[in-house]
Amino acid sequence: MEQETSQAASSTPQDKADLLERIQAEWSALLRCIEPLSEAQLTRPGPGGWSVKDNLAHLTAWEQFMLRHYLHGQPAHAAMQMDAATYAGLDEDGLNAVLHERGRGRAVADVLADLHGTHQQVVATLEGTAFAELMHPLAGDVQGRPVLAWVTGNTYEHYYEHRLTIQAMTSS
Repeated sequence: MEQETSQAASSTPQDKADLLERIQAEWSALLRCIEPLSEAQLTRPGPGGWSVKDNLAHLTAWEQFMLRHYLHGQPAHAAMQMDAATYAGLDEDGLNAVLHERGRGRAVADVLADLHGTHQQVVATLEGTAFAELMHPLAGDVQGRPVLAWVTGNTYEHYYEHRLTIQAMTSS
């Protein structure tokens, strides 16, 4: 199963139905991975100090960023909810550290509610977006990658990455 997912993640969705199927498949796999976990398992720090809850808050934050910035056109710093100078001074690791700190003290129930609510917003937004729009180059991307590349990277590819991390954390 994981090999199939990995192969699917290595190709580009051919249409909106394909994109939504991939998102749903990895979303379902992520939920199957976390549903049996107790609150203690969700909050126990793993390698690097991140808990399962932290991984889920991270996924949510990046999906919210994707919605605000890539799909709704907000400036990146505003989509990340920080001032422009701070945002400009951070690389991806720095952004992830800020997001981790923001989510650290949150209750599991709140993180899970945001995870589900944000996912619903993502799916609804993508259902209402023409696939051709997702194929347009992202404004400001020097490599000219389509918006779709950023959508896949912040949805099913990201779910897959963190699902593997969560499975490794909870299998021992």
